[in-house]
Amino acid sequence: MGTAILIIFGLLMLVVFFYSLSLLHLLINFRRSKKHKDSSQKWHFSDPFQIPFVTVQLPLYNDKPVVERLLRNISKLDYPHDKLQVQVLDDSTDDSAALTTEIISELRAEGFPIEHITRTHRKGFKAGALKAGMASAKGEFIAIFDSDFLPKPDWLKKTVPYFKDDSLGVVQTRWGHLNEDYSLLTRLQAFLLDYHFILEQTGRNFGKHFINFNGTAGIWRKSCILDAGNWEGDTLTEDLDLSYRAQLKGWNFKYLKEVVTPAELPITIEAARSQQFRWNKGAAENFQKNYRKVLKDKNATFGTRVHSFFHLLNSSFFFVVLLMGIISIPVLFLLDNPSYSEILTGMTVFILSPVIFFVTYYAAYRELHKDQQLSIFRFTGLFFTFFSIAMGLSLHNSIAILEGHFGKKSEFIRTPKFNLGNKSGAALKQPVKITFQLILEILLMLLFAFGIFSSFRIGNYSLLPFHLMMFFGFSYVVLASLNVELFRGKKSDLTGFQNL
Repeated sequence: MGTAILIIFGLLMLVVFFYSLSLLHLLINFRRSKKHKDSSQKWHFSDPFQIPFVTVQLPLYNDKPVVERLLRNISKLDYPHDKLQVQVLDDSTDDSAALTTEIISELRAEGFPIEHITRTHRKGFKAGALKAGMASAKGEFIAIFDSDFLPKPDWLKKTVPYFKDDSLGVVQTRWGHLNEDYSLLTRLQAFLLDYHFILEQTGRNFGKHFINFNGTAGIWRKSCILDAGNWEGDTLTEDLDLSYRAQLKGWNFKYLKEVVTPAELPITIEAARSQQFRWNKGAAENFQKNYRKVLKDKNATFGTRVHSFFHLLNSSFFFVVLLMGIISIPVLFLLDNPSYSEILTGMTVFILSPVIFFVTYYAAYRELHKDQQLSIFRFTGLFFTFFSIAMGLSLHNSIAILEGHFGKKSEFIRTPKFNLGNKSGAALKQPVKITFQLILEILLMLLFAFGIFSSFRIGNYSLLPFHLMMFFGFSYVVLASLNVELFRGKKSDLTGFQNL
């Protein structure tokens, strides 16, 4: 039994190790990209005949706190109005639709080319709304912004010119953050997203591997959408799905790291959970839907197939971490057994995995903050805090992942928007719900507390850092779910975190 437990634990560590190697390769690509001069052909908008017609789509659903900010911001886009169409794709069922209608009427009176498109149902959710808008979209190119995204006035002028390349299907820009300093939760979300947009998107794009349109802050060639089969609502991440279908059709994608489109991060644990559930389940659904197509694609290189595997499956590593955490408790009691010394010696190579994670995350963090004085101690504290809380969400995300892989369908739950910026005043209290999942998270918190206690009792500290991180992560998630305020207040008040 002990041998079987160690073999399973070792196989899980091997999976994480291979995943870390894929990230290391992306780091190499990222470093190489910094020395590469972009020679993409582009239109010159000094010639009005080179300015194409663009449709901007704004999918909305009960977004009253942010709708006016969105529409006022979009009206400032610096693009010829005779070559611009703005579609507000409004599926709202609350009183926000009246406010939207009022603002649109005002903007139309001012000469801004904006229209209000509503549906009496939510069939297909966001994908359905985008597809419905396609029927009347006049633009050769279609830019998409979620309700909390605020593109700068020159956004179209920085992205559209790249479509001079007829093989280009998508231009994706980097997400920025309007409220990164609201709380510890928002900072950790920004930490994760910055890693994706700095290292992963850049590394995959430079290596000519498949990347994904991120659902917003990007622009599509309309003919690319149609050629790939149009929007489909059979997964919770319609953006990832269409991205893979388009690239399997031979379309190229372009990622612009230097063009930043700021947006709002979820500020409550419930909102973050909801978003994480949708993203992770959608990724698992897309793995089941698209990876066989990638494997069979004769035009895909070996490197693209490998990176596509980890790209589509990366959310499933939450399940791997959860299994590792549970199995690590009996492993702790096997560590001092001389009968397993050879197996344990062979597993020591996997210590490289957390080192690779640390190095790649630091590279992305340093790139984003290269104009600031960085503290390795501050980054280390942020890194371990982030991974601890990510581990604390492993049960929640594992449920989403398993539902995705086994084909259980669920509704598209939008992420609520609050439009509070970095105002970290009174907490937004949410009703406490004692669910079966929360009870399991409490039990896991206690399990890892037992692991910590056992390390000191038997005098073996090999797994102590791992158990400490798992305990801290589940403690955070449990307390936050119970509305216990954690690390809130003004940036200067977060002394414990800031002094890391």
